[in-house]
Amino acid sequence: MAALSEFSVLRPASAADAVRLRGEHPASRFIAGGTDLVPNLRRGLVDAEVVIDLTGVGEMRELQQQGDMLRLGAGVTLATLAADATVRTQLPALAQAAAAVAGPTHRASATLGGNLCLETRCQYFNQSESWRQGNDYCMKLAGDTCRVAPKSSRCYAAFSGDVAPALLALDAEIELLGPQGIRRLPLAEFYVDDGMRWLALGADELLFAVTVPLVAGRVSGYEKLRVRGAIDFPLAGVAVALVRDGDTIGELRLACTGVSSRPEFVGGLDWLAGQPLDAAAFAVIARQIKRTIQPMETTTVSVPYRRRATPVLAKRLVGRLWDEAHRED
Repeated sequence: MAALSEFSVLRPASAADAVRLRGEHPASRFIAGGTDLVPNLRRGLVDAEVVIDLTGVGEMRELQQQGDMLRLGAGVTLATLAADATVRTQLPALAQAAAAVAGPTHRASATLGGNLCLETRCQYFNQSESWRQGNDYCMKLAGDTCRVAPKSSRCYAAFSGDVAPALLALDAEIELLGPQGIRRLPLAEFYVDDGMRWLALGADELLFAVTVPLVAGRVSGYEKLRVRGAIDFPLAGVAVALVRDGDTIGELRLACTGVSSRPEFVGGLDWLAGQPLDAAAFAVIARQIKRTIQPMETTTVSVPYRRRATPVLAKRLVGRLWDEAHRED
């Protein structure tokens, strides 16, 4: 990696002040843990004349239960999420996803907001400048062709954050802070299926907080496939939230990561409510996953493997949670 280029650092004391500074410096970038931004700056994948440091904004590090909701500041670290008693017991998918990110020292710095806004990745993009120049660049940076889909008019770089699918399965909402105040929207509406423009985030907005409902009787979990048992981004990741009603499904929500340009919420599963979790139900789950995901040659592992492995990962996780829900009855 190259040395960092020069930039100025601003340190706001409040989220509102951070938004104001962003408006005054349109070429700036927010930074908290920096585990994604700093390596990308060093590789020349992104640039910034000004960096707005959010680590001094205490209101973004709050984690509070508010009735039947848990409100998480975007500055809460992944290590905190993985260790928090309320998250571990009531939102285990979120705790497991946070614990699956990178390594312990990364999680001590990396934040919830940073992982939700993670830069999309591709083996043709996440390379050195000399490598990218030798391959005539790509659409995501300095080129005009998507190397994994040369005839496409869009970029297919993959979203590979671990926390987003867990929060999608848990039906989370987000709070975006801009000059006009707070804007709330379902997390699913925050993402766009485009590797270059994957966030529905205004140029003057800051991801401020996440709210997650605490649903009685709901069990959840997250699992991912990766080459190594630590550090690696997911080749495919699956999060599931499930309510068991005796021998039938009360609720089943499922989301994936690493297999599209955005984290994908898998629709078409609502009608399984009231049905047993049998071979027919697993067939529906597999079919809906295959209809939803769109893995491309963005990593060294083959597309057919990821397409076939994702439904298998989901089946194992749903089965585990089904048994877990039975034990908790």
